[in-house]
Amino acid sequence: MDTRETLLRSAQKLFARFGFNKTTVDEIASAAHIAKSTLYHHFASKEEIFRAVIEREGKTLAERIRDAVGAADTPQDKLRTYVITRMGHLRELANFYSALRDEYLEHYPFIESVRQKDFEDEMAMFREILSDGVRKKVLNLKDGDVEVTALAVITALKGLEFPWTAQTGIADVNEHAEVLLRMLFHGILNPDT
Repeated sequence: MDTRETLLRSAQKLFARFGFNKTTVDEIASAAHIAKSTLYHHFASKEEIFRAVIEREGKTLAERIRDAVGAADTPQDKLRTYVITRMGHLRELANFYSALRDEYLEHYPFIESVRQKDFEDEMAMFREILSDGVRKKVLNLKDGDVEVTALAVITALKGLEFPWTAQTGIADVNEHAEVLLRMLFHGILNPDT
């Protein structure tokens, strides 16, 4: 394993355990068994290390979602898998979750730039699922509706990240996801109206 990878793994564990503010560069270097000067050869600051860790966890989350969605058969299953996988694995990624919870407000510009890239990636994946559903005539969306629907669902999921991961058990997350998906698939109007 190369030095940068060793540093990132050590930092990931320390940030997950103590958070950004309470983790020092000295502790990261010590945990990685390298000199502090070597750490600074790879990263300019603690914030840069944290950013690399957050980006790495975001990439891990995206890969898990992509793999799970790729294994699903129908557009409906892909949508369900997307939501449940995303919300279920978010809690496992301690630093990504911590960035949403603890450091988000203090490091807003930094965290927001990472979240913007993830948002764009998620929008592309969700648009692809919706477009596939339209092509297969499973989803009744017009051309412009795909973009608006993707934006609405991804925005709703982002808004639910904190309450669902901080205050809700995984079984409840799945149940809440089913309610959200039922509304997406069938709307909220009584079919008899």
